[in-house]
Amino acid sequence: MRIVTIILFIVLCIAALLTPWFIPKEPAKEEDASVVAHLPPIPEVKTQTTMPEFSAMTDVSEKKESFFRFLLPMVEAENIRILHERAYLKDVYNRYKEGNLTAEDQQKIDEWIDYYRLEEDIEVDDNLFGLLKRRMDIIPEMMVLVQAANESGWGTSRFSRMGLNLFGQWCYVRGCGLVPKGREEDGRHEVAKFDSVNDSVKSYMRNINTHGAYLDLRLLREQKRLENKAITASDLIVGLESYSERGVEYIEELRAMIRINRPIVNEVRQQLDTEASSEAAPQ
Repeated sequence: MRIVTIILFIVLCIAALLTPWFIPKEPAKEEDASVVAHLPPIPEVKTQTTMPEFSAMTDVSEKKESFFRFLLPMVEAENIRILHERAYLKDVYNRYKEGNLTAEDQQKIDEWIDYYRLEEDIEVDDNLFGLLKRRMDIIPEMMVLVQAANESGWGTSRFSRMGLNLFGQWCYVRGCGLVPKGREEDGRHEVAKFDSVNDSVKSYMRNINTHGAYLDLRLLREQKRLENKAITASDLIVGLESYSERGVEYIEELRAMIRINRPIVNEVRQQLDTEASSEAAPQ
């Protein structure tokens, strides 16, 4: 009897080990892949936890090209990620209209409400989806690049070097960043520190897509979508007047930077695309 028990025990152990191999895995939802099939995949971009030594570059053209080459892949990746989210938003909205929202859909909606800084108790209705659609959209690459260059002194400022903050973003919790040298005695703000430049880019784009100061920019962008027109930095730049105390002067400075630096960015983009194509080609 003891031998039978031991044999039975061994058989059960072997069965337990083999069972996972015979349980069919639940197939991935085909609709998830089809939702973004018309979009390029989100690129894998290296997490940049240090800044290049831009201040050591004495050639202006070299510094500009290096700056754009460093930053452009992060901006492109974040914009593609946003487009993927926007496609999923449309998919979820279609199920909402049909009355077929799933638990996964509701969880995703809650995540979007949090990320895009809407009221927690907002009702799930057409108005909510309209607000999310307005906020969940791309930021023109040239706008991101020239603002980063302007706010960080082409990656040489103290805040960009020590805090990886290329956009001068503020935070209000003590110790959250670097204290500006010119801050008034009763001032509470600090210039935020980030764990990576990638995080700085993502935070900036989230700020533009959520802060009330940039509502006009989002409305302009929404109108371009309705008219099926391209979303360009030259068109949306007017919505950044509140970004700087210099107001209109700041906008004109950014316009000039876009005009002067667009050829450099286009050349850098072409170089990166060529390099990516070469790496993808079979050897």
